Amino acid sequence: MKQFSIAIVEDEESVRAGIAVALEGKYRVRAYPDAESAIPAGRENPPDLVLMDIGLPGMSGIEALREMREAHPDLLGIIITAYEDVQTIVSAMKAGAFDYVVKPLHVETLEVTIGNALETIRLKKEVRDLQERYLRDNVPLFLGKSRAIREVMEFVEAVAKSSDTPVLIAGETGTGKELIAAAIHYRSPNFRGPLVNVNCAAIPRDLIESELFGYEKGAFTGASLSGKKGLVEQASGGTLFLDEVGDLGLEAQAKLLRFLEEGEFYRVGGTKAFTVATRVVSATNKDLKGLIAEGRFREDLYYRLAVVRVEIPSLTGRREDIAPIARHFLVEFCRKFGKEFTGFSPDAEEALVACRWRGNVRELKNVIERAVLIGRGPAVGREDLRIDGEGPDRSAAAGPLSFPFVTPEGVDLNSLEESLAKYYIGEALRLSGGNESRAAGLLRINHHTFRYRKKKLDL
Repeated sequence: MKQFSIAIVEDEESVRAGIAVALEGKYRVRAYPDAESAIPAGRENPPDLVLMDIGLPGMSGIEALREMREAHPDLLGIIITAYEDVQTIVSAMKAGAFDYVVKPLHVETLEVTIGNALETIRLKKEVRDLQERYLRDNVPLFLGKSRAIREVMEFVEAVAKSSDTPVLIAGETGTGKELIAAAIHYRSPNFRGPLVNVNCAAIPRDLIESELFGYEKGAFTGASLSGKKGLVEQASGGTLFLDEVGDLGLEAQAKLLRFLEEGEFYRVGGTKAFTVATRVVSATNKDLKGLIAEGRFREDLYYRLAVVRVEIPSLTGRREDIAPIARHFLVEFCRKFGKEFTGFSPDAEEALVACRWRGNVRELKNVIERAVLIGRGPAVGREDLRIDGEGPDRSAAAGPLSFPFVTPEGVDLNSLEESLAKYYIGEALRLSGGNESRAAGLLRINHHTFRYRKKKLDL
């Protein structure tokens, strides 16, 4: 295990030497007579912990600790003071001191205080290592090297540090808003809590309130006899991701606003207020300000959801990312289908970059999956992609002729066996490039019905 490093900043030579002797061998110890020598040394080689005398010559110990922590926020400090003055101690704590000890120093007391501070440091490092390992092994990459996407990810790193600040992710369909939500969650202090995803458009409006906030037994006809926890409750200690938040009805919007403002909610049919610590991250591909003007979205809710707003650029707006993303999906689907493609032919890669990806990354992924499945190799050719400069070939999706048995009244997904229903919905999505509205149109059914069935079939 790594040996912790401790810096001693004390102007009294006898005290400084005594502390150093007591700690030598257990820790890596460096000693300084003043802040002016400790601060630059700490910039070059930051310690884990600093023992800082409060009454230093020149810069005070409180100022020095504040400056050192600004450069290295993980640094912990223990203040050494000659007087147990409340105002001084409060000032030290505001500067970031972990604890304090009073002169004359007792070695046993000092060692206990140091031990507590180092245990805090150890736990923080353990959490960070666990978080980084989980991110590396479980969270999908948000691929891209363009300046636009680098700026987005830098912004995400910053906003993720909060455990409760609401975030609104805006972007076109298929840009990867759910990946950004996952990145925010797993980089936040809540990363060990649940990430609960809710597609607001896939839940019928008369059920969304009970799904979000739960219900008490007997709240309505068909309600469970034991009641039910809502998704807000299930996400306690973690993150609730509300995808397609613009599809929420006004009544559900009012309840969500109350929860965001007061941190509490009532289950449907209940009189008891519940309080949970749940961060809300939402996403939309709609113009919420336009919906506000139409009276379909609450302005006060918008400003609560968009305390921080993240804009995801479209794939067409960052063309330098298209080829790397396509190569990533090529590797993924070669592994899935047991194929060995050497890459893309030059004309295939040129076509990929020139294509207008209306469905963004999701549409690109669908095209690469199909190309790997039907291509013969050794490289994926332009003919395997079936795209032109405007986008994927949608001639096959021009009408319901692609789907036998689709009547003028539309296909009845409820009467189909599950496997067949999955086939119809999957093919409709493939032919529409992942666009749910067009997919529903191919099947001649209502968009909300399509989304509900898609969610129920776990597609």
